[in-house]
Amino acid sequence: MVLFRRHNGNEEFYSFFKNILGFTPRKTDIYQVAFIHRSKSLETLKGRRINNERLEYLGDAVLSAIVAEYLYKKYPYEGEGFLTVTRSKIVSRANLNKLAHKIGLTKLIQYNKEQQGIFKSIEGDAFEALVGAIYLEKGYKFTRKVIIDRVIKMHLDVDALSQQDWNYKSKLIDWGQKEKHKVAFEVIRTMFQGKKNASRKEYEVQVMVDDEPAEKAIEFSIKAAEQLAAEKTYKKLVASGIITKNENNQIKSANEVEA
Repeated sequence: MVLFRRHNGNEEFYSFFKNILGFTPRKTDIYQVAFIHRSKSLETLKGRRINNERLEYLGDAVLSAIVAEYLYKKYPYEGEGFLTVTRSKIVSRANLNKLAHKIGLTKLIQYNKEQQGIFKSIEGDAFEALVGAIYLEKGYKFTRKVIIDRVIKMHLDVDALSQQDWNYKSKLIDWGQKEKHKVAFEVIRTMFQGKKNASRKEYEVQVMVDDEPAEKAIEFSIKAAEQLAAEKTYKKLVASGIITKNENNQIKSANEVEA
């Protein structure tokens, strides 16, 4: 089924690939699918829904492998823990959302704008789907070169990212123990992308402080959602003055010693 044809109205599509990614796609249908969010799914005559969820699943695995190899070569003297945490930072949903927006991917995504506030990871999902599409058309080596040379090296400061605070869950728990506040994490919702028995799950986690709801976040693993929700909660507590600058420095130092 032909979903996409080149004509005068598609300059934005081809400009994105040529100027940002450095190549012109040939199998344009697959890239068109990569930009279709499930809220805007197409339906075939046989009732099959077409969106970017399958490509997102594939791209997630390919991107993880590319980033792992890149970090392995970039940091030859760092241990497994550093490499694992840094990869998690790069492929986190929050970072992929920012990255997709930065390279101009957002304007190509098709989604139901009336439900915009419901979906928290449209951009990151589309980025992973794009990686999957490039892989299917061009293969692993070509995809790796595009992602490393045209995305990571041009749009990410990996050294700075590797030094950013990450374990906000531990920091938040340490603060709670020190200041006698009860901190807990609750999975309040589990969502399925695609058919329930053949899709990735998304988890929404709520931080509770002294049995009161704080911040929440959605990610593809419970641990990642906990970290993101903890980061949002911790930063809000610092901004409001509940966690003082001195306490923040003490907690940060303790975490560094522990690491």
